[in-house]
Amino acid sequence: MYKKILLIVLPVIMCSCNQNSNKQATTTAATIADSSTPNQTSRVLPPSPDSTTKITVEYARLVAKDAYFWAWPMVNIYNRRLAFSQVKEIVMSGPLIQAPLNQFGLLTDYVIPTERAIACPNQDVVYGIGALALDLSPVVIQVPDFGKRFWVYQIVDLRTDGFVQLGQMYDTKPGFYLLVGPNWNGKVPGGIAKVFRSSSNTGIVGPRIFMDDTPEDRAAIQPVLQSVVMYPLSDFDGKMKKKDWKNVKTLPAASMGNQEMSWVFPDKFFDELPIVLADAPPMPGEEARYAQVLAVIAAARKDPAIKKAMIEAAAEVEAQVIKPLFEFRNFGRQLPFYWSTINNGAAFGTDYFTRTATAKSNILVNKEKEAKYFYQDRDSAGIRLNSANKYEITFTKENMPPVNGFWSLTLYNQHHFFELNNLNRYSLGTKNKSMKTNSDGSLTIYVQSAPPAKEYESNWLPAVEKGEFSLYLRTYWPKEEVLDGRWMPPAVSKIK
Repeated sequence: MYKKILLIVLPVIMCSCNQNSNKQATTTAATIADSSTPNQTSRVLPPSPDSTTKITVEYARLVAKDAYFWAWPMVNIYNRRLAFSQVKEIVMSGPLIQAPLNQFGLLTDYVIPTERAIACPNQDVVYGIGALALDLSPVVIQVPDFGKRFWVYQIVDLRTDGFVQLGQMYDTKPGFYLLVGPNWNGKVPGGIAKVFRSSSNTGIVGPRIFMDDTPEDRAAIQPVLQSVVMYPLSDFDGKMKKKDWKNVKTLPAASMGNQEMSWVFPDKFFDELPIVLADAPPMPGEEARYAQVLAVIAAARKDPAIKKAMIEAAAEVEAQVIKPLFEFRNFGRQLPFYWSTINNGAAFGTDYFTRTATAKSNILVNKEKEAKYFYQDRDSAGIRLNSANKYEITFTKENMPPVNGFWSLTLYNQHHFFELNNLNRYSLGTKNKSMKTNSDGSLTIYVQSAPPAKEYESNWLPAVEKGEFSLYLRTYWPKEEVLDGRWMPPAVSKIK
């Protein structure tokens, strides 16, 4: 009997032991796993470098080089805000319209060709420009009824990433829209159609409203422009405000030179960077990057040798790394016939290279759904475009740029700006009603400095008188075949 009982009890005891052993193992494994969770790690490890540790000049130089590159666009936008902060009223100063913070100025015609504040201006739209300071106030932006006219409001944060959806492609309704900063928690007044929250308090607003090149359309657009207005929330009363943009105060023009105005300065960069980073909290994964450079900046405040090395490193990156990115051929997705493009305009995230390259070459691009850009520095043989030669670009009837909005081909000089010409023509595309198609329905654009035969003049895009130049194809509200890469621009062929 005893043996039978033992035979019954023993397996039960063994099973129980195994269960306890498994339970203990599971508990131990859970404890180990729990000790490696982010919350546990953050309690064990310091959140940033030890500020009491001595660092070498060489290390500071290394960190400075990296930070100067990835933070360059943010400091660029920050300094534009500083410039707007000096403006006390909306004024026209030479080719530039300027406005106080949290307002914008709006043109009533194409941008004047001598503009040098923003590279690669567009002569297909009526532009507006202004700087956001959402730490001072939320901002109301008005959308009038544009009818069938193409329009889009480009609004970017400190990183040059777009954070609103206001435009014809979004089927935006007329009304009032509110822009707020990352920490704003006030009450939204009645009458506001939608609130857009920025990741930073600093940003840039740039309305773009299509206008063709006829006198009739220049007159027709004026009434709707009067209701394109932006102002602080405290001025909101639920009524559509109007501004007579044709009668803006005019000031004498300052000399602007040939190149884009400088907005980033190596000798000031690391004094401004802590302010900039405080306004643009790190994205996921950027925490260590922020902490690292801020620790080195703190060390530089105590050691002039470190500060000097950082400034030298920044100047080196500016000259050797960033300056070459001004040339379109040095970045972007490479396409047939030496065209290039980018696939993440105004949505760069942690793509630091494309963000900085775009900011250097043609800052303030739209999101892809709003506009897709194609860049060209070379002809079909890979040779740099130069006014010593003549070129032609032919769009077949089946390969016209597929857009819901408009398209245009613009020519820029070596500095990515317009160079005055007798025709006062700097782009050709949807806006030009006098262009002629060939007998087979194709469209040929002639790019050269000297006038072509009279019969081709309506399709002539004047090149610069002397030297190198670039071409820039815009497709606003592009169709799906543009976005997914099925459509690409044709070759720029040298005329022999």
